[in-house]
Amino acid sequence: MNFKIKKENLMKHLNFVIKGISNKNIRPILNCIKFELKPEGLYLSSTDNDIAIRTFITNKEIEEDYNCGKFAVSGKYIYDIIRKLPNEIITIEEVMDSKIYISTTNISFSLNCNNVEEFPNLELEESKTPIILSNKVLKNIFNQTAFAASTQESRPAITGINFKINKNILECTATDSYRLAKKIINLNQNIEDDVNIIIPTKNLIELSRMFNDEEEMVEIHIFNNKIIFKFGTIIMLSRLINGNYPDVSKLIPTEFLLKITVSTSEFYALLDRVSLFSTEEEKNTIKLECNDNMMVVSSNIPEIGNVVEKLEIEKNNQENIKIAFSSKYMMDAIKVLDCEKIELAFNGEIKPIIIKNPEDENLIQLIVPIKTY
Repeated sequence: MNFKIKKENLMKHLNFVIKGISNKNIRPILNCIKFELKPEGLYLSSTDNDIAIRTFITNKEIEEDYNCGKFAVSGKYIYDIIRKLPNEIITIEEVMDSKIYISTTNISFSLNCNNVEEFPNLELEESKTPIILSNKVLKNIFNQTAFAASTQESRPAITGINFKINKNILECTATDSYRLAKKIINLNQNIEDDVNIIIPTKNLIELSRMFNDEEEMVEIHIFNNKIIFKFGTIIMLSRLINGNYPDVSKLIPTEFLLKITVSTSEFYALLDRVSLFSTEEEKNTIKLECNDNMMVVSSNIPEIGNVVEKLEIEKNNQENIKIAFSSKYMMDAIKVLDCEKIELAFNGEIKPIIIKNPEDENLIQLIVPIKTY
């Protein structure tokens, strides 16, 4: 097998498949990228058994006079080699003794190969009725929910994002037990069978990093133990998390004691300042009180000092509230709300706070208060 290719064409696709390997794998083959050159073009594949990625370079992007074949080589080393070569045509040639030569006009590397026959079958089949969504919609879902997922491996189910589909309604939920983010999407198709799966958050974040700025449609193929995303020249597989996702439907109330409307930018800036006197050890706790149409937010570190700031608000009734919460969690929730004003809804000092765009019922953020009063 041998071929010539412009560095930029190969590097673009190596940037995708490098995400599918992990140097922590005991099996050396799982640290490799598989190159398979066929008449139609070059396939690059990688997997760590949790995710798998395959991308395709059409033969129009490969210089003429190439010979087909396949090999598997260390992903880390070939990625770093190609990345550091000058921007010119690169020659890659497989030779005897399980080696490849990588060369340009004045540079040459040799790199040992692994047994390509040991590379796993990636099982990238398609379902009969894929879900179709744009990459921008998917990226928006991940941005608005992923931050709320748990990072504690002791509870695997909540380290993922829960995808639930009923007919044409998709609900995506993430929680770490202290906060929750829920996004609802109306699909342009009816799904016959209900879907309730948990996708590892870290895999969805890697997927979103592969989306480009141009809008393109993504095919989503769902199976019992995996989900497959197809877009452009890329196919990505993610294993699903086994287990039952907690029923969070009862956590989100429909009636509230008090609703406050406040400027998003002003409230975020206030939180940013007040959080200067909060610490991670104390869960970044700050206190909020509202009296009439004035919000008072405060925090203190006894050995350092304290801060108090006021902000004018709109209320839906004459109720007042005293409550404490994590400034970090509140700022994370506000950050993903694309609106001029936000609504904070309360049911008492120990009940969850709901944060949302008053004009959008399809994105809900929830944080659990911290008992200090």
